[in-house]
Amino acid sequence: ESTGLKNRSVDEQEKISKTIQSLGMEFGQFVGTLTFKDVTFAGRDKSLQEKVLQDIKASVDIAKRMNTKFIHNVLGMSDPKLSWDFQMANAIELLKRIAEIYEPHGIVMVMESMNHKIDHPGMFLHTIPQAYALAKAVGSPSVKVLFDFYHVQIQEGNVLPTLDYAWDEIAYIQIGDTPGRNEPTSGEINYPKVLQHVYDKGYRGFVGMEHGTSKPGKEGELNTLAAYRAIDPHQQ
Repeated sequence: ESTGLKNRSVDEQEKISKTIQSLGMEFGQFVGTLTFKDVTFAGRDKSLQEKVLQDIKASVDIAKRMNTKFIHNVLGMSDPKLSWDFQMANAIELLKRIAEIYEPHGIVMVMESMNHKIDHPGMFLHTIPQAYALAKAVGSPSVKVLFDFYHVQIQEGNVLPTLDYAWDEIAYIQIGDTPGRNEPTSGEINYPKVLQHVYDKGYRGFVGMEHGTSKPGKEGELNTLAAYRAIDPHQQ
């Protein structure tokens, strides 16, 4: 996966895609629309909504270029001056318009809850129950939930029961340990248990490694590889 893929040239995207496919690998998700300052989904600013929809339409071509069906779209900031239920209704309406664009292409938008406590105060989408409610309200195979264990552990905890309740709307997962947002086994999350649970539920999709390394340089990379081998359900 690559958060900033859309900012690369078409030539670079094609080279990445060809290299990945030549190695027998698959590309995961990239970010189609992103802001950490504007009230995009939660508000009613038509110009901001149109910018989002332009990004969405452009992301279809990128997805086809990368031979992937997953696009992560960030829902922007919340509006503290607007009733929460109004914000939810605004987001649902924009998500429905996005679903209409993605559905004919078999593309799946995934939306990630981002914690308020450490990394992203003020973001509109910040809990899994909220993401689940949005997905249910839209009712489309093209609008689903990205479950990032790092964010969920910080914001709400109760990780596995939350995962289980939202399971039918989860299409993609990401991992990173906390504190520090580094490789699994570097923090407090019991990743052997977590990944075994996900595997036992039948998940065979992508596991996005959205984190840093707790040690620098080559040592840190080798340490991270060892950590992934240690938590892999296939190795148990």
